[in-house]
Amino acid sequence: MIGWLDLLTEGDTHPRRFDGPASLRAYLLRIERLSEDAADALMEDGQVAPPLARREYRLRSLAPATSP
Repeated sequence: MIGWLDLLTEGDTHPRRFDGPASLRAYLLRIERLSEDAADALMEDGQVAPPLARREYRLRSLAPATSP
C-alpha cells in the first residue's frame, strides 16, 4: 500500500501529492530548490520555514483507505 504524502506550500491552496519520501525529496531539491538541510528538516519535522527555506512548507500524511 502506498503511503501518500501531501506537500502544502505557503501561498498555494492545492497540495502536491507524492507516493513516498524518495519522490518528495527529489521534488524538493530539484523543483523547489531547497537545500539538503531544509529538505531533511521538512522530512523529519513535517514542516520547515524561513530562514531555513524561502517560504513555509508542511507535510501531511494520508492514512491508507480501509476496505469495508
